[in-house]
Amino acid sequence: MAPLSWKHHTLLQALLSRGPLPEPDFHALFTAVSGKNPVTEKQLFSDTIGKINKELAYLHFDLRACMNQYDGTVYYGVVNTIADEESKLGSKYSVPQIAFYKGLLEAIVQDGGNDGSITDIDALNVRIDNQVVIADSSQDSQSRLPYSITSFLFSQKEKTLHELIQDRWLAYTPEGRIGLGIRSFLDLRSWFRGNDIPSCVVCNEAGIKASTCPTEGCNVRMHNYCLKKKFSQRKATRACPGCATEWPRQEGEDDADEDVNDPGEGQEIPSAPSAERSSRKKRKGVKAELVEDAEEAGPSTAIPRRSSRSARAEAAEEASTAGASQPARSSKRRKK
Repeated sequence: MAPLSWKHHTLLQALLSRGPLPEPDFHALFTAVSGKNPVTEKQLFSDTIGKINKELAYLHFDLRACMNQYDGTVYYGVVNTIADEESKLGSKYSVPQIAFYKGLLEAIVQDGGNDGSITDIDALNVRIDNQVVIADSSQDSQSRLPYSITSFLFSQKEKTLHELIQDRWLAYTPEGRIGLGIRSFLDLRSWFRGNDIPSCVVCNEAGIKASTCPTEGCNVRMHNYCLKKKFSQRKATRACPGCATEWPRQEGEDDADEDVNDPGEGQEIPSAPSAERSSRKKRKGVKAELVEDAEEAGPSTAIPRRSSRSARAEAAEEASTAGASQPARSSKRRKK
């Protein structure tokens, strides 16, 4: 197989230096280096990604796409496909910081409301001592925890939380809560599956931020963007794929596929009088134009003088009729 060209190197360097890129930005970069539109040249785009991944597989890296479950934006990024102790040595985070992140991750994915987020206070109160595995699990194992774990202060948690958000392992949700960042969605796909995180029935990805079936005992989850796609058709039945119960509408969800131009309930069809007034204005405008054209054309005009006079008379009559509806003004003068 031919080695990677400068075009492949440019795509990789951009992702490694800038981090995960939104799909529009990555598509624009691909167009700049290849001169092709990835939307219309789908096969070329797919072959390019495939060729890059064949070379990256030797280093246990992968260029992949994923969805930000909080806003539905697609991102592309390069991720590490292994997660052993050796790979952790390449991280800039210390052991207690990694333990803190693992505690945050568990708290977020195990959120009871399936909102995929926690508050700032809950995040800072996450315990990290239970994230350290000690070979001898005797009763005095707590006293044998590393000093870096037992001395991890509240202020250090605040600093680490800020760094995790800045590096996009975590992120603030639109509601101002702490959720997973795009790098977590990219890197932790295998972790989600290995920890039995329920998947969305539409896209089969982990349902971190998802809607759940209201039926007790039914574990069906769907991402909000998958839900809209599944029920987007006008006559599509909003039935749960698991128990066939009607799926409730989410807050702010509306019927985007309804034709707003069709008059329905609450919409009034224009009445006959208003239509008549509209046609009357049009006729009046046509008459005025005929009169103006006749005056400009002079004696050689093809329009008979008689029709011009009748148009003026009709226009004057309508003007006097409109004026009669106004209150009459007194024409009496004051006597000296």
